[in-house]
Amino acid sequence: MNKKELMDKPPVVTYRSWIRKFGPGLITGAADDDPSGIATYSQAGAQFGLNTLWTLFFTFPLMVGIQIISAKIGRVSGHGLATNIRKHYPRPFLYSIVVLLMFANTINIAADIAAMGAALKLLIGGSPHLYAVGFGVVSLLLQVFIPYKRYVRVLKWLTLVLLAYVGIMFAVHIPWTEVIHQTLWPKMSWKPEYITMVVAIFGTTISPYLFFWQASQEVEDMAADPKAQSLIDAPNQARANFTRINIDTMVGMGISNIIAFFIMLTTAVTLNMHGNTDIQTSAQAASALRPIAGEFAFWLFSAGIIGTGMLAVPVLAGSAAYAVAGTFQWRNSLAAKPVTDKAFYSIITAATLLGVLICFAPIDPIKALLWSAVVNGVIAVPIMFIMMLMASHKKIMGSFVIHPGLRVLGWSGTIAMAFVVIGMFWGMLST
Repeated sequence: MNKKELMDKPPVVTYRSWIRKFGPGLITGAADDDPSGIATYSQAGAQFGLNTLWTLFFTFPLMVGIQIISAKIGRVSGHGLATNIRKHYPRPFLYSIVVLLMFANTINIAADIAAMGAALKLLIGGSPHLYAVGFGVVSLLLQVFIPYKRYVRVLKWLTLVLLAYVGIMFAVHIPWTEVIHQTLWPKMSWKPEYITMVVAIFGTTISPYLFFWQASQEVEDMAADPKAQSLIDAPNQARANFTRINIDTMVGMGISNIIAFFIMLTTAVTLNMHGNTDIQTSAQAASALRPIAGEFAFWLFSAGIIGTGMLAVPVLAGSAAYAVAGTFQWRNSLAAKPVTDKAFYSIITAATLLGVLICFAPIDPIKALLWSAVVNGVIAVPIMFIMMLMASHKKIMGSFVIHPGLRVLGWSGTIAMAFVVIGMFWGMLST
């Protein structure tokens, strides 16, 4: 075969080539189903049955759109969201957003670590607080001492733990006709508790920390490849990268919503239908499943809590660190050694250890968890608004400003989130 024939020959699509397409989007989507998210979905299924399943179909295209936009901002500009906001928008806005993000992320870390400790106690007994400390320390050490390329591979394979929640459907009876009917024609309510739950679901699925993480991971991946450049400087790399981003994000968000759907469905057809509607934590949901769905469902649910926590805690701490570092122009890269990017790693350390300490504080973790999801829903609105402005800003995106279809999807997500938050406050004020 001559040189011309070799050049004309189409590239061979292999298993490894497809795996390489998955990265920031897959990890981001999987991290969305963290233990606190599992608790929120479990509460929704237990309390409202099948009547909240519609939210996951509604949020899927919105998640895809906004996460693709965040990834494109990072890949095109070569900077994370915080850096771009600092360069082009008022500093007070950035400071307030970062403070709220740190608050919500730290509470989320605490809730996730506590849930992991409680889940391990369910499986083998022992002290949940001791396990929580262990999980927090292990998570921190993984981020600080494992090289970025190897660390990302670990996170990528950890996404497989989500399959545990698909497995549960084989252990319980599911009335599919009723599920389809209730999903397409749910019995919605304007009661404050229902609206607040919808906000919590939206805040769990469309979370600000995911925007910051995916944009920054695009920058990290670009820095790890000697041939890669920001697309505004190397437009010839755009087509391949945009294709990768689209596939990666759609698959990641699809997996996220499918798993959330199964968690909500499982708790709806077991706990809700058996009158067990007062579920407050993911560990409590696992315990309640045991006498109804059996040991298999109990073990899968509990193991999934631990696995997703190990995936989510680094994402929560890392996204907070990226946001703070971008705000103050600190060097920030998981590929760098801690002695090089001290301030960046100090935020990761502080967020993780503070999360561990909160597990020992006399704070109601359930209320803190629910309200952290609500805070996420509230601050998502201005962040999404700014992201939409950035994605159409030629100084940031150059010739790669987002196309009309993605613009419609992004603004639709922003408006939908705003309406849900307004509805929540209206419900609170009317009671």
